Amino acid sequence: MAQKILDALMLRRCSHEFSWPRRATDGHYYQVCLVCAAEYKYDWKTMRRIERVDHSAPEGATVTRRSRSHAKKPTWVPRARRLALDTPLRYRVKNLGGWFEGTIQNLSQSGVLLTGPEQLPENTLIEMVFEMPEEISGQKNSSVLCQGRIIRAKEVQESADAHGMAASILDYKFLHQS
Repeated sequence: MAQKILDALMLRRCSHEFSWPRRATDGHYYQVCLVCAAEYKYDWKTMRRIERVDHSAPEGATVTRRSRSHAKKPTWVPRARRLALDTPLRYRVKNLGGWFEGTIQNLSQSGVLLTGPEQLPENTLIEMVFEMPEEISGQKNSSVLCQGRIIRAKEVQESADAHGMAASILDYKFLHQS
């Protein structure tokens, strides 16, 4: 990790490990590289970074801020776009015992839909380890440890011993292979 930071600082090159897309106050999405702190606009429709964000303001420009209380709030929020996957994952109750082997069905900005042998109750804090898709992380073979919360759970109709769960992603970090 230290070598990556030195490369980014000295040679202005970075292998970019991106954070989960975040929503800016203006409603647009962006991603931040966890190594060099570069910010890029992110488009959830195409699931791609669009362009690097330049934070330098033109000379003589003044920044005006609006109060959030006057902002018009949407009455309907569209469902987040899903990235269909069939990716293996391991999951468990946060900081407890053994891991369960499962499969991620889809991934979106709001979380994951997974199936596995052990159904966990709603509002359970969980940990998940899986390979983040290159469309989001910007890298191949990037394993992550995610902190999440079970939002809903249900039986899977195709199998009596598989359980479906939806989990929101609260935080994640890259697991670096040594």
